[in-house]
Amino acid sequence: MTNVMDGIRVLEVAEHTFVPLAGAVLATWGADVIKIEHPVRGDAMRGISSSGGVNVGSGGVHILMEHANRGKRSMGLDLSDPDGLALLYALVKTSDVFLTNKLPAVQAKLHVTPDEIRAHNPNIVYVQGTGYGGRGPDVDAGGYDSLGFWARSGVAVATTPPELDYVLGQSVPAFGDSIGAMFIAGAISTALLHRERTGEAAFVDTSLLASGMWALGAGIGLSLQAGVAYSNPRMTTARNPLVGMYRTSDDRWISLCMLQGFHYWPEAATVLGYPEWLDDPRFATSDLLFRNGGEAAELIAEAFASETFATWKARLATVKGQWAPVQNTLDIADDPMVVANGYLGDTATADGTPFRLVTPPMQFDGEPGPALRAPEFNEHGDAILQSELGVDDETLIDLKLRGVIA
Repeated sequence: MTNVMDGIRVLEVAEHTFVPLAGAVLATWGADVIKIEHPVRGDAMRGISSSGGVNVGSGGVHILMEHANRGKRSMGLDLSDPDGLALLYALVKTSDVFLTNKLPAVQAKLHVTPDEIRAHNPNIVYVQGTGYGGRGPDVDAGGYDSLGFWARSGVAVATTPPELDYVLGQSVPAFGDSIGAMFIAGAISTALLHRERTGEAAFVDTSLLASGMWALGAGIGLSLQAGVAYSNPRMTTARNPLVGMYRTSDDRWISLCMLQGFHYWPEAATVLGYPEWLDDPRFATSDLLFRNGGEAAELIAEAFASETFATWKARLATVKGQWAPVQNTLDIADDPMVVANGYLGDTATADGTPFRLVTPPMQFDGEPGPALRAPEFNEHGDAILQSELGVDDETLIDLKLRGVIA
């Protein structure tokens, strides 16, 4: 893969997933990303042991840390100590991007506000990602993707089926984080292009709330236009029967999304094994098919329920109408398109334990990005200080003894 970010240095002062994952994407694209961690505990994510009932350190691999920190260099540094802050500022002078998820009040406390960082490098692109935005009454409120992206943005309500008497929670870890991180990576790329063309270093600001609203943007727009809150639509008798989820005989599902329903009706009837539907007067025209869509959907459901998931995948493989197998997070690894396009990559921890990660969704020159590993805590601290900042052995030992560095 072409390292499109080769020569770009990113200085990251961030924890957990939303913002750090943007740094990981840039590292996969070839940037040198230096991750600054707390000198004692490291990134707070290192202390999280489970998510959704799953041990995140299963098999000796902390997948959440690996997902969000692949390809970086780690350095433990106490930013509350003047000497630690001085070292950070020295790295600022050599960096193109300063990336943080520290809230404005914490930025001020640590002396890493945009003005303070740019005092040491006016050409640096300053990027902040927060829970709810850089202005307003909740500017210093902490938030995770389950809150800002999922709950507050409207995604949770919009995706909850109306027949449920509760609201769906975010079902997988880092869902909103992973989406929002790509927004940040794209914004950084654009800001660097802007700097190259104009000489101006932009300030980039985004949030989990903004990411959720953007993902739900079409639904929010429809709601505001119609004056009705958008929710997971309940199918009615007037519907396109070739749009929906259908259960197979082995309790799996096939999703159909043939928006031109009547156009694909002959093919669907044939593939499903019921060519006689083509002579059924209830479905003789486009209007009739949609008017009697509920009845047609019942017939389709009965057809799908008669065969297995594997059978239907084979029978539907050559149809022109649009459909997809409904897969889980284990099925996806064997999807032939995932394999052919390198959407999963093999890597290993520092001690050689193998594992697999989803690769970034953008590819350059027809090659998937490498699946890089995350750094061990402070794995590169000494090397960065000595080879890049010129810290001598005596000073290095003194900084360690005083707890300024890890």
